[in-house]
Amino acid sequence: MQNPKWNTIWITGASSGIGMELVKQLAATSANIAISARSKDKLQSLADDYTNVHAYPLDVSNAKAMAECAAHIEANLGPIDLAIFNAGVSAASTTAKPAAETFRTIIETNYLGVTNGLSAIVPKMSERGQGHIAWVASIAGYNGLPGAGAYNASKAALVSLAEASKLELAPKGIDITIINPGFVRTPMTEKNKFPMPLLVEPDVAARKTIAGIRAKKYEVNFPKPLVWFVKFLRLMPYPVFFWIVKNGLMPKSKK
Repeated sequence: MQNPKWNTIWITGASSGIGMELVKQLAATSANIAISARSKDKLQSLADDYTNVHAYPLDVSNAKAMAECAAHIEANLGPIDLAIFNAGVSAASTTAKPAAETFRTIIETNYLGVTNGLSAIVPKMSERGQGHIAWVASIAGYNGLPGAGAYNASKAALVSLAEASKLELAPKGIDITIINPGFVRTPMTEKNKFPMPLLVEPDVAARKTIAGIRAKKYEVNFPKPLVWFVKFLRLMPYPVFFWIVKNGLMPKSKK
């Protein structure tokens, strides 16, 4: 398969982690990369390292701002060929002590941050009859696990959204790719207080992501042993699933 030619790429959540590595690895093969994140200074510092990377500060939870940003990118750099919606946040959450603000922030950033992006670019891509949209979910979206209900729910929503979008947008010439990584070493995961098996470095995660998008895969997931385990859990009857999670994955309560 011949590698696709991307003249204009839009990457959100580009100021750190996987997003930053995507920019570094794609800059040499793309005419223009538009990068977005809330951190204006970090974003501009990254853009300053390249002649073809352009900063567009943005809060992805703001639908109007995303639509305006997409319009500015296309007016300045040309039609967006590939959009990678990567912005995400995480926080400990439990329905035993529910915090509405935590749940709201996670859903607005992780899930609505993607749907706002879709609203901004799908109409234009549909008119052109071509385009590629990818977003970063997580293998956490396969199952609901104690202590991360809000985060897992936001990623599960993205998994379902991708399944629907794949079939809805194919007739319009738009490809969909969902990226489901395991644990990746980023500023977000550095806050985790629990073991993170098979931790992946961000440059490796970005390389696998780009390869999968270039091949127009529907799903890119890694590392495989962890993917197989969580997909196995997804197939278990609920009594078995709950027993495995309770006895093997839940933190032991201190007496």
